[in-house]
Amino acid sequence: MIKIKTRKEIALLRESALLVSKTLGMLANEIKPGVTTLYLDKLAEEFIRDHGGVPGFKGLYGFPNTLCMSPNDQVVHGIPTNKPLQDGDIISVDCGVLMNGFYGDHAYTFEVGEVEEEVKKLLRVTKESLYKGIEQFRSGKRVSDIGHSIQKYTEAYGYGVVRELVGHGLGRKMHEDPQVPNYGRPGRGKKFKDGMVLAIEPMINMGTHRIVQLKDGWTILTADRKPSAHFEHDVALIDGKPELLSTFQYIYDALGIETDEEALFHRVYS
Repeated sequence: MIKIKTRKEIALLRESALLVSKTLGMLANEIKPGVTTLYLDKLAEEFIRDHGGVPGFKGLYGFPNTLCMSPNDQVVHGIPTNKPLQDGDIISVDCGVLMNGFYGDHAYTFEVGEVEEEVKKLLRVTKESLYKGIEQFRSGKRVSDIGHSIQKYTEAYGYGVVRELVGHGLGRKMHEDPQVPNYGRPGRGKKFKDGMVLAIEPMINMGTHRIVQLKDGWTILTADRKPSAHFEHDVALIDGKPELLSTFQYIYDALGIETDEEALFHRVYS
């Protein structure tokens, strides 16, 4: 059942989403060769708790940590470890927060040191596909319009779209209806209505779309061990149009990146 949010509830969701955004922004300058993902996980938990939130992933379905840290050929749900990051790695950092009774859920794939150009391209295209999907989150459109847009855009570059893992509704629970696949035919599924809130998150592989799971029961890898990228925004449907509740701007401020990519989606952050 899809739960429609009031403006007050959306405001609370924005607070949770922005704390996740600020956490990722804090981590941006810490992600470098030689740093361990377990160290980054500790920093994130301390930051979230110091700012009035609770780590949204820790203990959720039994997950042991604050962050899902997924380097290189890991797609999502990687468990932080003491293995140092290496120059040329990429790493998906997926973070959740519970605050004021509502969840934020937000992800960014970072470059570690000097990354190969073909991998940079994968990250760029995946992030662009996220906004292609968000553009479809409008009154009168349907759930599958998001996935169709993402799939069409990324497959034009020869990339593989993960099927088994999807975006989702977001609210008092981390995962609410509807599920939001990153592939599919247009014009199918539930119609979008004002007050819906989604976590839209393309997971795109450089090679095959097929995945495998490690014996730890969490970590998802690409079947051909080629790199994978993952970007995620929390988005509310307000007055028929998508509005970002999360932002990458804290990351960009930390890294000195100038972009207006979020301008079309009524970005609000503080």
